[in-house]
Amino acid sequence: MDLGLPISYQVLPAGTPVLAAGGERVGTVGKVLAVDEVDVFDGLVVVTERGPRFVDAEQIAEICEGGVLLTLDASAAAALPADRGGPPAYDADPADGGWRPEGGGG
Repeated sequence: MDLGLPISYQVLPAGTPVLAAGGERVGTVGKVLAVDEVDVFDGLVVVTERGPRFVDAEQIAEICEGGVLLTLDASAAAALPADRGGPPAYDADPADGGWRPEGGGG
């Protein structure tokens, strides 16, 4: 599968195809999630038939001119979580010694 040359997430346009590891089409790029001030890529919001889905940066194998290739197979890609519209937020709880998700996106 030839997706063209690798590109930066910073120039990845909305509408670019997103493919599962086996080449199956998952959807298209809806939005790039990043913290520009510190040059951190968080992931993508992918537009699918089931609505917008969050793809974590660690689940992305390649970003190329012709598409985004995920590390996930088609069944795992179909089970991606819905995008909740914001960055993840965490609340430290000293009583349990760790972090716990408090909503947000991704």
